[in-house]
Amino acid sequence: MANRAIELPSPPPFDPEAIPNAATLSRGGTALRLIWHDGLTATLPAEHLRLRCRCAWCTRDRAADRFPDAFPDIAVTRVEPIGGYAVHIAFTDGHARGIFPWAYLRALAAEADDSPRAAAQAA
Repeated sequence: MANRAIELPSPPPFDPEAIPNAATLSRGGTALRLIWHDGLTATLPAEHLRLRCRCAWCTRDRAADRFPDAFPDIAVTRVEPIGGYAVHIAFTDGHARGIFPWAYLRALAAEADDSPRAAAQAA
């Protein structure tokens, strides 16, 4: 049998601009603050992150109308980088399945933009 090349899948889409310059988890894990090179800054509350989790379990629960409307007193317990394109976020309710790509967190940040640039635009 002759050797033959195996066709590898192309790499996933990756936007280096989506990687923040700084990511800081607040004391107590109540929020994740992200700052990008272009001035976009956002503080994403733990509850917002938990509500916006897109893992298979959360997606299934939303489809079955079993997903909660709120996660009072939720906090982030861990933020771990994954391959440079995302972070894995774990929460105090035991949920530790969510992978949050930087591009997704940047989109969430754009929704909750609290940078000086956004404040100037709002004025």
